[in-house]
Amino acid sequence: MAANSGVRAGTPSEETALLSGISDITAISGYAASSSSPQITTTAYDASPEDKPTHTISFARSMSIALSLFVLIFFQTTNMSGLAMIQGSLAADLHSPSQTMWFTTSYLIASSSLTPLAGSLATTFSPRAIVPPTAVLFSLGSLLASQAESFAVFMVGRVVMGCGGAGVVVMSVVFVIELAGKRRRGVMIGAVNMAYTMGVSVGAAVYGVLQPVIGWRPLFWLQSAILLLAGLGLYLSLPESMSSPASEQNGQKPLSLRQKLANIDYLGAVLLITTIVLFLSSLAGDIHPTPLLLSLLSLLAFILVEFTLSASHPIIPLSVLSSRGILLSCLSQLGLLTGRMSIIFYTPIFMLAVRGSSAATAGSVLIASNVALSLGGLLIGWLHIRRAGSYYVSLLVSIVCLDVTFYALAEMSRSSTASYVFIVTVCFSGFVTGIVINYALVHILHLSHANTEYVTTSLFATFRGFGASFGTSLGGGIFYRILRSDLVAGFLALDGTAELGPARKRLVDRLLESPELVWHGGDMLRLEPQERQIAVEGYADAIRGVWRAAAVLGVFVVAVQAAAGWTSPREEATRKLQREHEHEHEHDA
Repeated sequence: MAANSGVRAGTPSEETALLSGISDITAISGYAASSSSPQITTTAYDASPEDKPTHTISFARSMSIALSLFVLIFFQTTNMSGLAMIQGSLAADLHSPSQTMWFTTSYLIASSSLTPLAGSLATTFSPRAIVPPTAVLFSLGSLLASQAESFAVFMVGRVVMGCGGAGVVVMSVVFVIELAGKRRRGVMIGAVNMAYTMGVSVGAAVYGVLQPVIGWRPLFWLQSAILLLAGLGLYLSLPESMSSPASEQNGQKPLSLRQKLANIDYLGAVLLITTIVLFLSSLAGDIHPTPLLLSLLSLLAFILVEFTLSASHPIIPLSVLSSRGILLSCLSQLGLLTGRMSIIFYTPIFMLAVRGSSAATAGSVLIASNVALSLGGLLIGWLHIRRAGSYYVSLLVSIVCLDVTFYALAEMSRSSTASYVFIVTVCFSGFVTGIVINYALVHILHLSHANTEYVTTSLFATFRGFGASFGTSLGGGIFYRILRSDLVAGFLALDGTAELGPARKRLVDRLLESPELVWHGGDMLRLEPQERQIAVEGYADAIRGVWRAAAVLGVFVVAVQAAAGWTSPREEATRKLQREHEHEHEHDA
C-alpha cells in the first residue's frame, strides 16, 4: 500500500511498517476476509490514516508549484513529440539523414536511464533538493543543442537534456504523493498526465508551425532561460519541510551531507544506467547483438551487486526488486507505452505522408487525441479513483479496450480511410490511455511497500520512459525497414529495372528522411503522380506494420498485468499473521 504521513510517523524500519498497528486477531480476520476479492473497495489500512497531505501549503504556493511544474513537464514532453516535425531540417543542417531516429531516442534513453537514480536521490536527500540540478541540466542541454554544428554535439545536448528530464519525471509524481491527500490523488495524477499529454500534443503542432518561421535553433535556446526560471520558481515555492528526507521527518537522526553521499549505491547506479543504455541502444534501428549481450551481463552484475555488496543501501530497495506485483506492473507499462508512443510518433507522419496534410494540421491531430487523454485521466480520477487501493479489474478492462484501438488504427492505416474516422479513433485511443495510466499508477502505489514510494514510482516512470524508447526504437526499426522495402520495390516495378539508379536511390533516401516531401516537396522535390502513389502506399504500409505490432504486444501486456495481482504487502502481512495465529490455535487444541 502506498505510504503516507500516517504510515511514516514512527516507522523505524520497513518490517515494522508492514506489521505495525495489528494488535488484535479480530481486526486481522475481518481485514483478511475483506481482501479476498481482486476489486478491493476499502480496507482497514486504507481508512485508518487521515486524508491529509504530508505537507500543508497555502493556495498561493500551490498555484506557484503547479505553474512551475507544468512548465518543466511541458518542455520535457515537447522534446519528445516535437522532434518528429523538424527532423528533416535537423538532418539537413547536421548532415545526418540516416540518423534521424536518434534525435528522439537519445533523449528518451538518457531520461529512462537516470530516473531510478533521481528517485533514489530524492529519498536520500529530499524531493526539494533535486529541483536545482534538474533545471540546470535541462537548461544547459537545451543551450548546447541550439548551438550544435554537428550531429555529435547535438546528441550531447540531447543526452544532457534527458538527464534533466529524468528529474522532471520523478518530481511530477513525488510532489503529488507529498502534497495531495488520498481522495484527491486520482484527480491530481490526472492533472499531471494532462500536463504531459498537453506537452506532447502541443509540441508537435508548435514545432511544426514555428520551425519554418524562426528555424529550429531558437526552439532550443528559448527553452534555456524559461527552464531556469521555472526551476527557481518551483524550488522557492516548495515548503521548507520538503528540504529534508522522510526518514528525518519521522524522527530519525539527521545525516550529514558526507554520510548521505556515502550511502549512495554508486556501483549499482552505474550498472543500472549501463544496462538500460546498452539494452535500448541495441534495439535502435536494427538489432545489434553485441550491446544486447552486454546489457544482459550488466543486468546480472546489477542484480548480484544489489543483493550482496549494496544490500544495506541499494539503489532500488530489495523489497521492490523482489516484488512480483511491482515488477510485472512495470513490465506492463513498458509494453503499453511502447504501443502508445507508436501512436504519438506515427499519427502526424500518417497525416503528412498519407493524407497530405500540412505540418501544422498533422501536429494538431495529436492535440485532440491528448485532450481526450487528459479528459480520460481527470474523469476517472474524479468519478472513480477516490480512495487508495487496488483497481485490478478496472485496470485490466481498460488495457483490453486500449489494445482494441491499436488494432483498429492499424487497419485504418490506408490511403482510402476517411480522415474523420481516423481522427475519432485516435482520440478514443487517447481517452482510454488516460484511464489506463491513472489506474496503473494508483494500483502500483497499492502494491508498494511502506517508505518505498519514491523509488517505486521512479521505477514505474523508468519503464514508461523505457516504453517510449521502445516505441521509437523498435517502431522506427519496423517502420524504416518496411518503408525502404516498399519504396525500392515500387520504384523497381515502375522503372522496370533490376536495380535502382543513382537518382532513384537519392529519391528513396529523401523520402525516408522527410515525410512532408511526399505532398509538400515544393521546389525541393516534385513527384510525379505514380511516384507519389508509391510513396503514399509505402508510408501507409509501414505505419500499419508498426501499429499491428503494437496490437500484438497489447495482448501480452494484458497477460502480464493480470499476473501482477491485487494483493498489497500490508494485506500479505495480515494474512501471514492470521495463518500463524490459526496454526497456533490448532496446535493448542
